[in-house]
Amino acid sequence: MSARAPPDDAAPRFALAELPVPLVFATHRIIRDCNAEFAALFGFERRDLIDASFSRLYPALDDFVRTGEMWRSHLPGGQVYQDERIMRGAMGRRFWARVNGRSRRAADPFAEAIYAFQPLNRPVTGATLQLTGRQRQILALVAQGRTNGEIAAAIGLSPRTIEAHRLRLSRAVGVRNGAELVAWFLAEGG
Repeated sequence: MSARAPPDDAAPRFALAELPVPLVFATHRIIRDCNAEFAALFGFERRDLIDASFSRLYPALDDFVRTGEMWRSHLPGGQVYQDERIMRGAMGRRFWARVNGRSRRAADPFAEAIYAFQPLNRPVTGATLQLTGRQRQILALVAQGRTNGEIAAAIGLSPRTIEAHRLRLSRAVGVRNGAELVAWFLAEGG
């Protein structure tokens, strides 16, 4: 008799708590479950985060709203979407994180979604915090090597508006071009 593989629904599965990366399951941007790694990343106990809004993990409410708008338009069911952003942990500690997410429902991407967080080795400086949330969002996308058109599509603005933002950012931090802007961001301004 030959051995058969178990059907997909009988395959061994791991619980969220068993996975070794910061993971969180949310419904409508409310944390419904997370693992210890996620709670530790933010400096909280797991029980302090369950049934809490993600908004408590953002530096400002407008960052929470802006990120939600971007994810809503880019999280169709089954697709993985990612971005980089500043998050806020316990005691106000701020840090950069790369976030990957997937939704189960195309029509309502926040109904059931899972997110993986990866802390980035990028400093959060006073210079960065003086920038607006939109400017930080654009800088993170520029640092990923995205074009003005790709950034515009990602955040729902026109390419010319992105070009104007990049020009103002370059002037504000005292650099001459996009390459210097990225270097500033990754070294000092991130």
